[in-house]
Parts: sequence; C-alpha cells; structure tokens
Amino acid sequence: MATATSQPFVGNRKPKTSRYRVLGEGSSFAINMASIGALLVLWLAATHLGWIKPLFLPKPQTIWFAFNQAMSGDLDSHTLGVHFLWSMYRVFSAFVLAVVIGIPIGIAMGVSRIARGIFDPPIEFYRPLPPLAYLPLMIIWFGIGESAKIILLFLSILAPVVLAARAGVRSISQEQIQAARSMGASTSQVIQHVILPGAMPEILVGLRIGMGVGWTTLVAAEMVAADAGLGKMVFNASNFLRTDVVILGILAIGLVAYAFELIMRWLEYWAVPWKGRV
Repeated sequence: MATATSQPFVGNRKPKTSRYRVLGEGSSFAINMASIGALLVLWLAATHLGWIKPLFLPKPQTIWFAFNQAMSGDLDSHTLGVHFLWSMYRVFSAFVLAVVIGIPIGIAMGVSRIARGIFDPPIEFYRPLPPLAYLPLMIIWFGIGESAKIILLFLSILAPVVLAARAGVRSISQEQIQAARSMGASTSQVIQHVILPGAMPEILVGLRIGMGVGWTTLVAAEMVAADAGLGKMVFNASNFLRTDVVILGILAIGLVAYAFELIMRWLEYWAVPWKGRV
C-alpha cells in the first residue's frame, strides 16, 4: 500500500513552496505602497496637528517649495541638478573602480593562497576603520580636489566587493572545479565558466553593500571638502537651520539609493536566475 508521501503530483497540483513564493512576490509591491502611504499620512498628521514643530519636521508642502528653490538655484550658487550630477559622478566613478579592481582581487584571494596572503592583511586592517578616520589623510595626500573624494569612496566600496567575491569563490564546491578540469578546461576557463558564475550571487550582494557604504561616505566627504554635491547642500542648509532643505537632500539621496537597489535586484534576477528558486 503506497503512502501519502510516495504519491507523485498529479493533475494541476503545484508545490506549496512555489505558490507561496509567487504570492509573496506579487503582494510585495502592494505592501510597499501601503507602507509609504502610511508614512505620508503620519507625516501629514504630525505636521498639521502640531505634534512636531516645523523646525524639526516641516510640512510636505514646505519640502516641495524648497525643491522648487533648489531647482531654480535660489538656495546657493548651484542648482539641485548640479549637486546631483556631482554626487553621481563621484560615487559611480569610485564604484566602477571598485568593481574593476575589487572583483579580480577577491577571485584571486579565493583561488590562490599567495594572493590571499598579500591582500588579506591590508584589507582586513582598513575595512573596520570609518572612512572619515582617513579622510584627513586623503586630503593631505591628494589635496581637496576630486581625487581625494573619489579615492576615499573607492576604498570604502572596495572592501565589501573584495570580501564578497572571495566568499563567493570559497562557496563553490571542489567537485565542480575538478569536473571542469577533468574535461580539459584550463585555469582561465575554470574561472570564467565555473568560478565566476558560481560566485556571482555573493558578488552582487557585495556590490549592493558597497554602494550603500559609498553613499554614506559620499555625503560625509562632501560635507568636509566639496563645492557642490548633495552632501554639501545638506551641510550648507544645516548651518542656516533650513530643515526643509536638509530633508530634501535626505529624500534625494534615499531615492537614488533605492533606485540603485532596484537596478541591482533586476540585475541579480537577470544574471543569476537560479538564485532563490525552488
């Protein structure tokens, strides 16, 4: 007599895990919109009913007025578009450098003990350090121009990218590598067709973490030594107690970071479609 667990799926029956996964993905957008709507309602209620003083939390229409001022250049010598473009240039220049340099270093550390012995000590030494701790050193070495800020951002993004690539390589089973070698694959072919695809999920996670650290460092670096940028705009507004402009800058930074996160999620879905599938 066959047991219930031994019976195969028949007809149109679907595994429960697949149904739950589809329902979870389909309802996430509605939950996101509901969460954002609840925050906006709470913001409107707190500001219009006088729960919080305007100095600490302005009304949404005040933020909109500040946005129009920033777009027309009435706040300072630069428009909001100029601040935005400078911040994008700095952070994405550093991000590209971290990707081009960090991923090969991480892969090398995962496959070679020599590379791991060379790169592991300096990366593990500076990784826990707050980027602002060596920002004065960057200014002393490279001046107050763009080089110091881009190098500072590069260093802050580099460590998560390297460690993620190394962890991705170490997660690949030796059986996969040996199977490729037994079929006559060279070292470069093993890296290209086995190691890199297998490490890609961890690499993408490292890129997302690195960009988050880069954004945090960008704002701090622009507050200290910059003529334009979202961080500089926020810093100037704080000196004049323009809370509306400060919140405007925070919203702009958060929206850009969230947009990058969505892009990385799409890239992850496209590059590693097998991740998280049941």
